[in-house]
Amino acid sequence: MTKVTKANILVVEDDMDIQQLVSYHLIRAGYNVRCADSGEQGLELLTQEDFSAVILDLMLPGKNGMEVCADIREDGQNQHLPIIMLTALGEEDDIIAGLDGGADDYVTKPFSPKVLMARVEAVLRREIAGRTKEGETEEVIAIHDLRISPGRHEVLVADKPVQLTSTEFTILLLLARRPGWVFSRQQIIDQVRGYDYSVTPRAVDVQIFGLRKKLDKTGEYIETVRGIGYRLRE
Repeated sequence: MTKVTKANILVVEDDMDIQQLVSYHLIRAGYNVRCADSGEQGLELLTQEDFSAVILDLMLPGKNGMEVCADIREDGQNQHLPIIMLTALGEEDDIIAGLDGGADDYVTKPFSPKVLMARVEAVLRREIAGRTKEGETEEVIAIHDLRISPGRHEVLVADKPVQLTSTEFTILLLLARRPGWVFSRQQIIDQVRGYDYSVTPRAVDVQIFGLRKKLDKTGEYIETVRGIGYRLRE
């Protein structure tokens, strides 16, 4: 397995013990780490440095994790930054709320450091895979009134840009690369999350709902195949 090294990771966590535990394992895995004790401090660091991913606690003093996540997604410079939520709130509705709020992954406390490192590697691999190598002709997928540029992480609907989270973008790209092909919810989870990600079909449905909403009328081309999954109409 190819490891992404020297990526700069921001850890936003007010519990010092957990902050130190996460930092220790990230540094041991070869990452550079910066820490913030609050959401406000984390957002400030994002204006000062370039980061490859954020590990974000949900329950923070001041701005909570959901508010911080929303601010990042509205930031033109960092809106595609991978966000992994790390929180003690592990009920299904909490996980769905986190994913729907713009998180790319969700790890519940108590957590396995080994699993957390695997999740970090997975989101970084997806980001690198989405970039276009220097000198390489960029792939552009055009279907219906959609134009998708994986390297630019850009989606145009009727020539107007649409802002998607990393997860929504990955799902749309998966469907658009094989129009008419039906993908099960588990196949979507495997593509987007990887590493034996445990999530209910409802969470996938929430992502599809959000994607359709952002695409407006074009979202109607994403069809539900009852009992199986989803496809993008040919």
